Amino acid sequence: MKSLTLFITVLLNGLSAGFFFAWSVSVILGTKKVGDLTYLETMQNINREILNPAFFIVFFGSLITLITSVVLHSSNKLVFLLLVSSALLYLIGTFGITVLGNVPLNNELNALELDNISMTDLKHFRHYFETKWNRFHNIRTTANMVSFILLLISIFIKK
Repeated sequence: MKSLTLFITVLLNGLSAGFFFAWSVSVILGTKKVGDLTYLETMQNINREILNPAFFIVFFGSLITLITSVVLHSSNKLVFLLLVSSALLYLIGTFGITVLGNVPLNNELNALELDNISMTDLKHFRHYFETKWNRFHNIRTTANMVSFILLLISIFIKK
């Protein structure tokens, strides 16, 4: 049970870190090359479509299995500390930043009626949104990657 839980934790956390990393090295780079209206329309659509079962399983599942792994591996002090550190990084740096940073920006964008806004306002909103959103995204990606590395280290120490 302990090993299976840790395996699932590593899998989900790895998928999450990979998703955020892939976003950084593809979507962000690609959307920097499109016009303001196209960028905002694209981000509106992505933000609506990301709310799906596969994303929720990975995003919430990572947190749930991290916490479960912490509880199950409390007997090995070093593994326990690595798992606690990994869980805290994910909870604060990935989950927390997403919920308190990216999601409110997504909600602002979703409320924006792109057909009823001037080109100047589009440009200003894009700059505001893209700058803040990407900053939050970089934080959550880094936190998730470090969380994943700590999980990998915990597996090697556990053996």
